[in-house]
Amino acid sequence: MNPSHRSYLFVPGDRPERFEKALATGAHAVILDLEDAVTPERKEQARAAMADWLGKTAARVFVRINPEGTPWHHEDCELLESPAVAGVMVPKAEEATSIARLTRRLGDGQEIIPLVETVAGHFEAGALARVPRVSRLAFGSFDFMADSGIQADAEELDAVRTNLVLVSRHAGLRAPIDGVSLAIDDAAQLERDVRRSRRFGMGAKLCIHPKQVAIVHAGFAPTPEEVAWARRVLDALASGPLGAIAVDGKLVDRPVALRAEAILAEAGAA
Repeated sequence: MNPSHRSYLFVPGDRPERFEKALATGAHAVILDLEDAVTPERKEQARAAMADWLGKTAARVFVRINPEGTPWHHEDCELLESPAVAGVMVPKAEEATSIARLTRRLGDGQEIIPLVETVAGHFEAGALARVPRVSRLAFGSFDFMADSGIQADAEELDAVRTNLVLVSRHAGLRAPIDGVSLAIDDAAQLERDVRRSRRFGMGAKLCIHPKQVAIVHAGFAPTPEEVAWARRVLDALASGPLGAIAVDGKLVDRPVALRAEAILAEAGAA
């Protein structure tokens, strides 16, 4: 997994005419979706279309399969044999043993992204994060709301996002992927959503429309004000010992210096 991945764009698996278009959006990762985006009567048609395209493309994409216990899971997993599949996203992830079974189907370099979108998944997130081949957790916020009874996706889900960030950090994973925003034509709302994700320590975001990709990339990048502050900190450190200088009226200690270095590194990656 590329550690700089910030955007993961879903494409319905039964819309193969959109696959190449999704790759052209600049999204860091494209997810061909066999689960929520495809109705039951079209699952087999979607799988066949994806298999055909995967056999021809030079690109590498992710696949969201249907969960274990559904009639489609086993055949969905057969798609993982394609070298075009970089990894698999597993919806309704709740049991580490189930995710571990999936590792037997993976080829070299393929990874697993468990999608935490139920209350059970929330409480098992730490175990999910420790399964071999799991590279990152993702948050299915709207499914989580439906399962939990929580009725809004703002401060109501702060504790859940924080938990995913902390268990990911503790397991040595990259920062988790935040859930989708329904704002497609409201750029200002999407920007607020992305900035909130970044404040909470999330490292990426799921996207449901190509319009969202550029805004997500910009939202995870440090602001000009943050970059300017970080440069002032490092410039000050170059002229004096750590702990003996102040920037903007505040003493610069090691955590502050590390944060400034991280901001400039993020800006460079962006």
